[in-house]
Amino acid sequence: MTSIKDAADHFLAHHRIAVTGVSSHPEGHGSNAVYQRLKEKGYEAFAINPNSPTVEGDTAYPTLSAVPGGVEAVVIGTRPAHALGTVKEAAELGISEVWMHRAFGSGSVDKDAVTWGREHGMTVIDGGCPLMFGDTADGAHQTMCRMLTWTRKVPKEV
Repeated sequence: MTSIKDAADHFLAHHRIAVTGVSSHPEGHGSNAVYQRLKEKGYEAFAINPNSPTVEGDTAYPTLSAVPGGVEAVVIGTRPAHALGTVKEAAELGISEVWMHRAFGSGSVDKDAVTWGREHGMTVIDGGCPLMFGDTADGAHQTMCRMLTWTRKVPKEV
């Protein structure tokens, strides 16, 4: 097992990151916050939304495979029912790192998707948020990370 900090650092070392679940109605969507912060911090972030051609004023792509030039890692911010399909698509594309976003409740974490990904050699971060770690973190997310690690919504190891 790898510590969450090491897994997060490795994930955030990638430059081209897709974020699924970015909405054309951003109010209250964690995916939109992740997408915007990654862009602010200089990442090439790609919004994945099969229901809208644009989000946040940017092109949205219906699938991971539709992103020109591909991506290196994926943040899953959709309902858990969509996670397994995203993990399988990522694996087919050679993407070996996925992060299933979760703050409160189940978030985007699906146990079957976690298991499948890990059984197929992928690094699957099953909880927490990329904004809790590294250069993307802010004080509020760091505080939330400590609290959610204590309640096991952020894993200590992946």
